Amino acid sequence: MSRIELSRINRGFVVRSHDHVSRDEVDGFIRDIANAGGGSLRWFICEPTPQERAAASAHGLSAAAPLLHMRCALPLDARHRVPDGFTTRPFRPGVDDDEWLALNARAFASHPEQGDWTRDVLVARFGEPWFDPEGFLIHEIDGAMAGFCWTKVHDAHEPHEHQHHTSLHHDHAMHGTDAHGEIYVIGVDPAHHGKGLGRALTVAGFAHLASRGLHNGMLYVAGDNTAAVALYGSLGMRVAHRDEVFVGTVAANSAR
Repeated sequence: MSRIELSRINRGFVVRSHDHVSRDEVDGFIRDIANAGGGSLRWFICEPTPQERAAASAHGLSAAAPLLHMRCALPLDARHRVPDGFTTRPFRPGVDDDEWLALNARAFASHPEQGDWTRDVLVARFGEPWFDPEGFLIHEIDGAMAGFCWTKVHDAHEPHEHQHHTSLHHDHAMHGTDAHGEIYVIGVDPAHHGKGLGRALTVAGFAHLASRGLHNGMLYVAGDNTAAVALYGSLGMRVAHRDEVFVGTVAANSAR
């Protein structure tokens, strides 16, 4: 695996450092982004050095809320059960696309990387080898989508790539040889906030992963999302590690 992974995510760029990097390497990925037309940038790095912080600052990147990788044993403790009457159904590719995209945009209106998903982005995920509609759980209220929990199964030695959050570069050390299940994206329509749907969907997602025979669960959450961190902690999840996040905008190279 390369030490630096540069990806275009929707309208911006994400860089993941799988090891500590030099100033020349930082200059290099900034230059690559500029040559590709520039745009917003989110750089994820675990425990950055003073030199890496200085390199970020030199390119106009500022520290944002850290990204937490949280994990738990599956199945969850028996106390954490889906509420009576709470049901989900699998996502139907080609049928649910538009309704889900609209719900996703509402749920993540303040999170451009996730909220700006387009049909092309969604269809691209359908083509990933890990995609399983049975693990893309939809909850409806009065016949309309109210929330969803999209899960993802990783093989034992599969490297992580989290679409809009970060990479898990210590995966082999934390999980040994066991496969593990991720809550990839979870969202609730703002019109239904305060009804406990986030908790119910989280429990339903981990229950689905446990039903697949998985014993390790994980997800990513922004460190400043105190409500979500508290919710996940109440389910027995613990922080495995945190990535610092540097954000900013890279100008296009006018000499292209």
